[in-house]
Amino acid sequence: MNKQAIIATVKMQDQANADTQIQVGLSACLAGQSVRYNGGHTQSRLCLDVLSKHFTFKTFCPEVAAGFGTPRPTMRLVGDPGAPKLVFSKGDGEDLSGQLIKGFTPELAEMAALDGYILMKNSPSCGLQRVKVYQANGHPHQVKSAGLFAKALKEAYPDMPIEEEGRLNDNKIFDNFVERVFAHHNFRKEVMAQPSLHNLTQFHSSYKYLLMAHDQRKCRELGQLLARGKKTPLKQLVKCYLALFMHTLAQPASKKNHANALLHLLGYIKKTLPAPAKQDILAVIDKYKSGVTPLTTPLTLLSHYLTQHGSVYVRAQRYLDPYPESMHPIRNFCR
Repeated sequence: MNKQAIIATVKMQDQANADTQIQVGLSACLAGQSVRYNGGHTQSRLCLDVLSKHFTFKTFCPEVAAGFGTPRPTMRLVGDPGAPKLVFSKGDGEDLSGQLIKGFTPELAEMAALDGYILMKNSPSCGLQRVKVYQANGHPHQVKSAGLFAKALKEAYPDMPIEEEGRLNDNKIFDNFVERVFAHHNFRKEVMAQPSLHNLTQFHSSYKYLLMAHDQRKCRELGQLLARGKKTPLKQLVKCYLALFMHTLAQPASKKNHANALLHLLGYIKKTLPAPAKQDILAVIDKYKSGVTPLTTPLTLLSHYLTQHGSVYVRAQRYLDPYPESMHPIRNFCR
């Protein structure tokens, strides 16, 4: 493979991506729209003040789309946690599930262009997890569920990064979500826009060490999938690759795997790097692995030397810049 072509292509694609706003779905109440049952909202400063600088939000409220109105009686899930139904909390038990599903289904088909979705927690329609499901005696089941819209969204777009806004206040979850949104966007633009084994291979090459940091075994599986690429129908190959790729990035990256990825990258410059500099990097990586320093310390130091001594191939690794430089202060804080 022509390594010069790889880095040139990645840089060109990154610039194109920087010029194209990424579309992310957002529960309308989090955008400050007065669509909640009480006529209010739950405006998210994280979404509006931070993420809106990088994402174009497509807002949606499934309950309003279903015609329930604002304000409206509170609703909750009841019955079997595996297949709950929606009812008014103080109503006669009428099943409202069909009305809700009929309301959001037409919009669901329009969400294929999204690269991620941020949902309102605890909602019987939008909650992604831990939504209470009530028994006939009025007490909640121990087993919890997902809201009906959130469940349908996951089923329709299993590879899309989806998260609850409340969980994004956790630094690691925030970092991982943003990383996956950009990866999903890059895949759509670089592979799905012009599907070919060549484009898929280049994409994989640029993400190799980021994948390694998340799961070394699955990184190898993705490489093996590409090795069999000529024997697999392209459409099937792209679909299978995306599913495993996004699943791999969704797994939290461990310190051990990060350290392993850093050492692999160091290997590309070990013959040209002055011995004292190499020892400094190894010492910082060891401190990171021991929890003494954050990831940004060895990553910044290694990136400095890779810029000076690294090949075009290693400098093209998105592990070094999984999302735009303008978000690095957030990334460094999170990691």
